[in-house]
Amino acid sequence: MRVVFFGSPDFAVPSLTAVAERYEVALVVAQPDKPAGRGQKLLPPAVKSWALEHNLEVAQPLRLRGDEGDAFIARLQALQPDVFVVAAYGKILPQALLDVPRLGPFNVHGSLLPKYRGAAPIQWAVINGDAETGVTIMKMEAGLDTGPMVAVA
Repeated sequence: MRVVFFGSPDFAVPSLTAVAERYEVALVVAQPDKPAGRGQKLLPPAVKSWALEHNLEVAQPLRLRGDEGDAFIARLQALQPDVFVVAAYGKILPQALLDVPRLGPFNVHGSLLPKYRGAAPIQWAVINGDAETGVTIMKMEAGLDTGPMVAVA
């Protein structure tokens, strides 16, 4: 199975690790490097660092729409991925991108959906004092965290 993995922060690294242990990762997509710290030195996202340490190719598109987005989609189509796995990537994927993988795009979401759809699900579980939370794997649709659930743990 050919996978394109989308993710950026530390939260996504365990998912990338699990995918890479079992499947061919054709490409890892992460947010662009961002300035951090007192010197505002550019730092790579955790997913990019892990991918490079494991000799995986990384892409960091600035935009997923317009001309840059169209070129990126064409690049992904050429890879002929079976699935996308998305874990805390940080951008909403346009429908044209969601349509690329043969078997579809799947999202790793940090809550027991439908509770805490959208950004910061872990933080909201803590803020609300939830005694238990988990992770949901869902097939992605154009809406935010609206696709059918595949697994909950």
